Amino acid sequence: MPSTSVATIETDIHLAGTGVSVLIGTMQGKYPTSNTMQVTGSFGSLLVDPSIDVYIRGGAPASIDRVLISHAHEDHLAGVGRFPEASICAHHHDVRALHTLGGLLDVYGMPEPLRSTWAEQLLTDFHYTSRADASGFADGEVFDLGGRTVTAIHLPGHTRGHCGFLVEPDGVFFVADIDLSSFGPYYGDHWSDLEDFERAMDRSAEVDARWYVTSHHKGIVEGQEAFNAALALFRSVIGAREQRLIAFLAQPRTIEEIVAHRIIYRPGTTGVIWIDHVEEVSARMHLKRLTRTGAVAELESGQFRAQ
Repeated sequence: MPSTSVATIETDIHLAGTGVSVLIGTMQGKYPTSNTMQVTGSFGSLLVDPSIDVYIRGGAPASIDRVLISHAHEDHLAGVGRFPEASICAHHHDVRALHTLGGLLDVYGMPEPLRSTWAEQLLTDFHYTSRADASGFADGEVFDLGGRTVTAIHLPGHTRGHCGFLVEPDGVFFVADIDLSSFGPYYGDHWSDLEDFERAMDRSAEVDARWYVTSHHKGIVEGQEAFNAALALFRSVIGAREQRLIAFLAQPRTIEEIVAHRIIYRPGTTGVIWIDHVEEVSARMHLKRLTRTGAVAELESGQFRAQ
């Protein structure tokens, strides 16, 4: 059984009896890095989500024919520049983020001047490399490596094109940013959707695999029962956020007050340029659902109050 306590990329975990290795990022794949998966068959090899650590190290330990991107976020694209000869693919909804920096920025939906500031950081801190030749794939597309296949499973919500990848016959399911972290699901971008994310978690729970590989934190989970138990805790964070929001709305509050209060991040969290943007996008998704169900009312003043 593979260890899940590895802290640096220097240790690559090979899943015994499979053609799959997991390159664990620094501090268990903690953002801004992530975990990367390599799959090798009899006539091909591919890499899923080359991280910053892969970029720094200079590529994977073997030749790579294809790079698959689970979704259009900076920490999953950082190592793309290390594989100029490999073909590169992402889901049709997210592939524009590989074509141009502007396409990636559209995923976040940040207003100016935040958009321009973040663009600079994507280039300097995350080594963004455009790939005009990147192609799109659809849900269920199969990549045949010879005696081993990788099937794309669309799991939207985190981004529109967020995908997992099922490796067969090995029974390895890369679940990307359904990462089982204590932080919980992230749906803080223009291309995020809270209820799509919930449906994606439902779908991932139905996939019977031997091993589940997350992009961050947990790393490798063995067995469907263990995965679903961790998934339930991960998902419960959404309900906890809604309860905190409802409690805060015992008095009428503006969206600015809700953002400052912090529903997604810990109260008082600052220092990240996009944190207010993420809080507002996420809070508006919760408010939309809570007003639809009658738990919250939007007042004529533009404030929100719990019912």
